[in-house]
Amino acid sequence: MKYAVVLGDGMADWKIDELGGKTCLEAAKTPLFDKLAPLAEVGLCTTVPAGFKPGSDVANMSVLGFNPADFYTGRSPLEAVSMGIHLSPSDVTLRCNLVTLSDAESYENKVMLDYSAGEISTEEAAELIGYVNENLGDERFQFFAGTGYRHCLVIKSGATGAILTPPHDISDKPVTGHLPNGVNSGIYADLMKKSYKLLKNHPVNLKRIKQGKKPANSIWLWGEGTKPALADFEKLRGLKGGIISAVDLVKGIGMLADMKIIEVDGMTGNYDTNFLGKANAAADELLGGLDFVYIHMEAPDECGHHGDFKHKVYSIEKVDEVAQTLIKRLEAAGEDFAVLVCPDHPTPCAIKTHVSEPVPYMIYCNKAHLANGAKRYTEDEAKATGLYVPHGHKLIEKLFAVK
Repeated sequence: MKYAVVLGDGMADWKIDELGGKTCLEAAKTPLFDKLAPLAEVGLCTTVPAGFKPGSDVANMSVLGFNPADFYTGRSPLEAVSMGIHLSPSDVTLRCNLVTLSDAESYENKVMLDYSAGEISTEEAAELIGYVNENLGDERFQFFAGTGYRHCLVIKSGATGAILTPPHDISDKPVTGHLPNGVNSGIYADLMKKSYKLLKNHPVNLKRIKQGKKPANSIWLWGEGTKPALADFEKLRGLKGGIISAVDLVKGIGMLADMKIIEVDGMTGNYDTNFLGKANAAADELLGGLDFVYIHMEAPDECGHHGDFKHKVYSIEKVDEVAQTLIKRLEAAGEDFAVLVCPDHPTPCAIKTHVSEPVPYMIYCNKAHLANGAKRYTEDEAKATGLYVPHGHKLIEKLFAVK
């Protein structure tokens, strides 16, 4: 039996007036999901435990079967591991976004115009982060370039306890009241303010402005943490597993769990990603010896953060195509399989950030009867079945129980 998770990050949503009062899932054309839902188990699951913020770190860890209460130590160390950064037990890491802030004279009065600096390219970002490290880094503080707008700060012999706000939580809002607080907050705020002075007239940003693009004129620090120790996935589940994702966060979870990290050309972490490449890579790995593949697609979440419901609908339609391609290839090879389709958390376009509400899930198997009354795979249909999984890290056990 082969197993797969097809995860559309942030895919669940609220009703949207412009979509005729439908959610993005309801509005999307998803022929495969429509075909599978009446044959599958459909329900709701809480992926973010009480007391945790609804981040993709906690939620993806849950869906992969790791209880955040046992394993979660912060977001940024997961990304740091994926970036190949060696972490000692005393190191503290922070996620370092390149963002676009308004030009108000006081940093406290600036507005978060874009948490992704206009989806800045990896190449441009690497030059900017390198410049920040040259000017603000030292033996204790080191900035590392990642992918797109997502980067990392590592502090040697650091301390945790800061209260930090994800920049996507304050889109189009003043940053006042959301600057670092608590342990080391003065240091973090000072680094952010100094970065604005460094970056606002950097040649990369002057060129972006001339091209009509948003400048990456500040760093924003959040997601503080220390290196976690995850259980070995194969030893825990008895299955050889792999991860497909463009996002360092998800790849980091896989690396810490000793899962195979499967690279695909053209992965971007947005709606222009290589969806078909991900589908075929997953099929290749399952037919080539892996027992389980986790296919993570960031696109719906990014669109939700931008309030872009049109591209979110498009992204969900592409997620459906990924599942369709994967299933067709497994069927053609004569494999028995079970697939779990779900988001990690909702990212409502109306508020442009994550919420902790339960997500709709669907488990389909080509050889087992799992139907429980759903007509489509949507939020309302999942709720109507009355099936509810209260602990997200138990969801994968339901998948692996299908034989």
